[in-house]
Amino acid sequence: MSTPRADPATPRPGRDPGATASRRDRPHEPGPWRTRLHRFDVRYVPYLLIAPFFLLFAAFGLFPIVFNGVVALRHWRLDDPTLTGWAGLENFRRLFTDDDFFNALSNTFGIFLLSTVPQLLLALIVASLLNRKLRAQTWFRVGVLLPYITPVTASTLIFSVVFARDTGIANWALSLLGIGGTEPIDWRSAKWSSWVAIATMVNWKWIGYNALLYLAAMQSIPRDVYEAAAVDGAGPWRQLWRITVPMIRPVVIFTVVLSTIGGLQLFTEPMLFDANPALGLGGDDGQWQTVAQLIYKVGWRDLNLGYAAAMSWALFLVILLVAALNALLTNRLGGGNR
Repeated sequence: MSTPRADPATPRPGRDPGATASRRDRPHEPGPWRTRLHRFDVRYVPYLLIAPFFLLFAAFGLFPIVFNGVVALRHWRLDDPTLTGWAGLENFRRLFTDDDFFNALSNTFGIFLLSTVPQLLLALIVASLLNRKLRAQTWFRVGVLLPYITPVTASTLIFSVVFARDTGIANWALSLLGIGGTEPIDWRSAKWSSWVAIATMVNWKWIGYNALLYLAAMQSIPRDVYEAAAVDGAGPWRQLWRITVPMIRPVVIFTVVLSTIGGLQLFTEPMLFDANPALGLGGDDGQWQTVAQLIYKVGWRDLNLGYAAAMSWALFLVILLVAALNALLTNRLGGGNR
């Protein structure tokens, strides 16, 4: 005769039925090592993932800036290694009486204004045109980016030929329009002509890039807004300045700051525009010599690294102030409250 099997749900003698049920319903608790691994994953893994960026920035970004500041406070000449020592603020005081530095600073601001302002305005107009329904729309959008992907050295050398005095295409085109008088313009002889030539190179390269940034921002604006404005009688030009620009204000501020930084650090275009780029003179009288060119000349031709480092820090402070001012003005003009 077989012995009947006890029901698993039936509590055994001497065992609390409530305790059995609580153990059965209790979830599985992870072990100590799993708990520590989870804490490590949550607390430290994100920092490990972003650590390579900060390590590279510290090695190739922060350290050169700090070291450059140290060099700016010292006498440091490569042609005379014995002339070393602490200079304090002597290199910075010398800047206030250096005519070459103020000439380069005025050239930098002149070229910056001739390039940045038309560049961003034309980029807005081009982006507004590309935002419409056009045939071969993709080809037009890719086409405006071609100048940006062209190597700056190659494009600058081509523009140097374009702005040649006797055989340049620029003078030929102006003569067809009846501009320029009887004598061809010597684009390298005066400040205004050299500034226009270099600014043309910069604008040609960066208008398409900024236009695509504006176009990407315009794509997020609802079409209903433009349709309502058109019903109210607003034309395309009014829609651009009253609707589009305020609604893409963050991108406009970004391009203004980016163009300010690039414009005040201008180096390659004016450098290669010279007949002898290795000298870094920016013309016979320094008529288009920028601050970046002057830093190159002082540091690597005159071999005065201490003074060149002081110029670098002065340029850094100028860029910081101008970029902040431009961002503030752009935000105010765009309808921002801050």
